[in-house]
Amino acid sequence: MYRSTVDLNCDMGEGFGHWSYGDAPDSALMPLISSANVATGYHAGDPNQMDAVAKMAAEHGVGLGAHPGYQDLQGFGRRTIAARPEELVNDIIYQTGAMREFGKRHGIPLQHVKPHGALYMTAASDPELSRQLVEALQKTGPELFLYCMSVSETYRIATEAGQPVIREFYADRDYDNSGSIVFARKMRKLDPQEVADKCLRACKEGKVTTVDGDDIEIPFESICFHSDTPGALAIGTAIRDTLVANGVTIAPPSAG
Repeated sequence: MYRSTVDLNCDMGEGFGHWSYGDAPDSALMPLISSANVATGYHAGDPNQMDAVAKMAAEHGVGLGAHPGYQDLQGFGRRTIAARPEELVNDIIYQTGAMREFGKRHGIPLQHVKPHGALYMTAASDPELSRQLVEALQKTGPELFLYCMSVSETYRIATEAGQPVIREFYADRDYDNSGSIVFARKMRKLDPQEVADKCLRACKEGKVTTVDGDDIEIPFESICFHSDTPGALAIGTAIRDTLVANGVTIAPPSAG
């Protein structure tokens, strides 16, 4: 088997005030996963939601992660903002620090940082942004995992600098032949078992079929699905049940 243990992560806390966003409540998704990426207020989320999700993560033994994005509430962080890398890194550090404090309140350390949406994709292709982000993390959180794609500049630069990294496999996104996900602003409804079978194949063979119909290798330590994908609860349940039934353990990443 290619992977006998895998992390399963999902985006959480992506509402704002009285407004909720996502296909299923965080309380229903939390028991399925091993790591939570918590919106930190710029693309979604607010202090009350951050607090609530940190508390749930502590209760379920789920790894707590900051999910910082562009300052784009209206566009849900899926629109690129042309800002200098220095500004974007300061935004990330600001959001990450807030998430860390809510974790401390509930006795759970911050496990990782995962940029959100368009910011994640920008960093993946921008070596200067990735370099400045990694340098900042080496000073403020050298123990934090940085979640990214295996083909990204983020992964290359973090690895060279010695920052802990977790490579992701995207359950509910398509891949192109470069090994990058095909960025989507609006997701179609997916068949949960097809998604689960895709994840199982990735764990067993380390491969995925691209939008061009080719099989490529995808190295990863964590599987991601999104709470705003239509049918997210069914998708998360199918992934977990299928992996566990086939001998794959779901657990947060280990520093070792």
